[in-house]
Amino acid sequence: MKLLDGAIAAVDHGGSLGRASALFPHAPRPFVDLSTGINPHSYPLFELPATALSRLPESERLRELAEIAARTYGAPSAAHVAAAPGTQILLPRVASLVRPGKALVLGPTYAEHARAAAIAGHAAAEVDDFDALADADLAVLVNPNNPDGRVVERDRLLDLAARLRAKGGLLVVDEAFMDVGPTEQSLAGHVGQGGIVVLRSFGKFFGLAGVRLGFALADRLTVERLDAQLGPWAVAGPALEYGIRALADTKWLCDMRRRLAGDAKRLDALLGRFGIPVAGGTILFRYLSLPAVQSLFSALGERGVLVRHFAERPQVLRIGLPGSEEEWQRLEGALAAWASRRDDAPKETAP
Repeated sequence: MKLLDGAIAAVDHGGSLGRASALFPHAPRPFVDLSTGINPHSYPLFELPATALSRLPESERLRELAEIAARTYGAPSAAHVAAAPGTQILLPRVASLVRPGKALVLGPTYAEHARAAAIAGHAAAEVDDFDALADADLAVLVNPNNPDGRVVERDRLLDLAARLRAKGGLLVVDEAFMDVGPTEQSLAGHVGQGGIVVLRSFGKFFGLAGVRLGFALADRLTVERLDAQLGPWAVAGPALEYGIRALADTKWLCDMRRRLAGDAKRLDALLGRFGIPVAGGTILFRYLSLPAVQSLFSALGERGVLVRHFAERPQVLRIGLPGSEEEWQRLEGALAAWASRRDDAPKETAP
């Protein structure tokens, strides 16, 4: 068990171009940012109605968004959906649904969950054993996991939820990457049982992180409690419009999953050409584990290609998908330059 004494301190994340500029001041611009795990092929932009900006958001549009989100994510009904300006703002509120006690987070994973639990007054710790979560008052896991793509089966999660519910505890499952995961393992359809909160992120799969839209799926009373805390007009008008249209666009969803799967296969092949094994991930990002990871991170960064490194896990990297052919070529060139400097690396082979 890893105690997280400094959990309230802000956490370093990927996606900061300012930090990248400080680390690699002489790198060519613009950076190719593969550090976030956000879909590089964003949902098509469209002209917003003027009222999305000039008027306060209408409650009817919020209800419409909840209905579409429930249908798309598989929640029992719109009454089981709380919409918010991003899942980040939900984390401490969800952690506050149970009185302060022991919060256990299945790691390694997204560090903000432990920080949110600490903000809510819990004694937060990270564990690497799924069974240890049964000892928690608040148990948190990410499914599929960030950064390694680990998936925990639905039946195991339901059993854990029942054990926690029996003692007044709560299971929080962050399904931010379930849009590109095995959806049969989602707990969205089971939140009505109580004692379960499922978090879903809009921005990652739809490539619109700046819209700031996320959802908590839970039993009716929990949703009412979260809605009361968030207050009226929590979701901005533009976010409502994008959420309603994109979540209802089933053709785009299906086509994009196929496209991302093809991109992930291409990335695996490119990495393999330079002797870099893929240890896990999802079709939005790949998880790399190798001894030379620091030299790889630096070599890519010096050439303006950003990937996600983890100070507490110096042997691993996470790399997202390039969004254009130019970005693919820049990544390939940076990998070739790195491999040419390694005595132990296999030289590039023909694809």
